[in-house]
Amino acid sequence: MQRIISFLSLVTISIWIAVFSIDSDLHIVACDVGQGDAILIQKSRTQILIDSGSGNKVLDCLGRHMPFWDRQIELAISTHIDKDNSGGFPDVFNRYKIVNFLTNDLNNPMYSTQNSQVLEKVVGGSGTKVIYPDVGMVIRMGMIYLDILHPYEGFSSKNTNDYSVVNLVRYGNFKAIFTADVENEVSNQIAELPEIQNVNYLKVNHHGSKNGLSQKLLDAVNPDVAVISVGKKNSYGHPSKEILQMLRSSNVKIFRTDLEGDMDVVTDGINFWYNK
Repeated sequence: MQRIISFLSLVTISIWIAVFSIDSDLHIVACDVGQGDAILIQKSRTQILIDSGSGNKVLDCLGRHMPFWDRQIELAISTHIDKDNSGGFPDVFNRYKIVNFLTNDLNNPMYSTQNSQVLEKVVGGSGTKVIYPDVGMVIRMGMIYLDILHPYEGFSSKNTNDYSVVNLVRYGNFKAIFTADVENEVSNQIAELPEIQNVNYLKVNHHGSKNGLSQKLLDAVNPDVAVISVGKKNSYGHPSKEILQMLRSSNVKIFRTDLEGDMDVVTDGINFWYNK
């Protein structure tokens, strides 16, 4: 009995040590989920998950970076319904409680796929609050501000990539833009927005496809670091040589999940640094 009590005491102490060891900085983790997108934004015990990859690899990333006792994600964002962005969400919903889920209209028949139908069923039975994005919407989570930049109300496209939710995260003086899979035309439209100037962190569009990031958007954002979520030896040739050269010519620090694995960029709202 004494050994059991001692063991339980040790477990309790370990949990409390883990609780108090959580830092107060903002972490942006580009998860290595292969050919897909999954970004975990975390401050203390608050999490935002942008996309989920295509399978259950996202669960491994969440397990590595979230506190082991934390089974709640405050906000999940499905930028669009393509499988490499939203295919892992059913597994996430099964493992975690999702408080809020921001997504394009899952009921829109133009974007209906088997993947979207599965996701709609999972979300509908979860009790999660569903939020539909619109330009000008600002979501605040403590000291984290998330601005919706695209799509605007009434936007329609047969290209699901251009229907992607693009958002800007602000934390103190630090800014990060998440461009999902939007292509050149939408990139150029976003480049006109005044709030995206001098952003620190750029999630490169569409895994570094040559049809994604435009020079106009890169010039407007003028990032310090660019992160490319991409699978090893993928059949699409991502990231393209053109995009890599564009980033190098702008003296941007490049990180790739196929080379570095999970990439954790950390900021205190003033300075930022990298964790591996």
